[in-house]
Order: sequence, then structure tokens, then C-alpha cells
Amino acid sequence: MSLTTAEVAKVAVLARLRLSPDELGPFTSQLNAIVNYVAQLQELDTTGVEPLAHGVDVRNVFRDDVRGPSLEREQALANAPRRNQTGFLVPAVLD
Repeated sequence: MSLTTAEVAKVAVLARLRLSPDELGPFTSQLNAIVNYVAQLQELDTTGVEPLAHGVDVRNVFRDDVRGPSLEREQALANAPRRNQTGFLVPAVLD
């Protein structure tokens, strides 16, 4: 499959790129090289190859969620820029 200059110009418009007529030629050849490379990859025999979502084995490395002691109220509110007796004071988000 080979892309034409008109197709590259249309893709540029869809991508909101302004390409001058001088730029269309190099972009067309570059995109054709990419399309040809993908076509080569499609020719590979992948029967028996299991699809995967990640290139390496990924597992959760987080520690267990274990309940522990919490801060006292005064310690938690000690550095708050605005607070009252029971909690943080934040600007209203809703009217």
C-alpha cells in the first residue's frame, strides 16, 4: 500500500497540521516508509504466539494494606493553612 500526496494532505488536515506543498513530498515518503514497515511486520507468521498485554511479567509489588495507628487530630491539623477545631477549612467548590 502506498500513500498519495493527497492522502497525506488529508491526514495533515485531520491532525490539524499546516504543511506547505514543499513539505508534503518528504512527509509522503516518510509515511510510506512507515506503512511499508508495518506491512513487513504483518507478513510474519504469528501462529502459536500468545497475545500479551505487557512485554515483561508484571506483578503487584505493593505491601499488604494493614491497618495501623493513625495520627492524633492535633498532629494531623498542625500544618494546615486554615483549620477549625475539627478539620481542614477549604474553599467552597459548589455554590
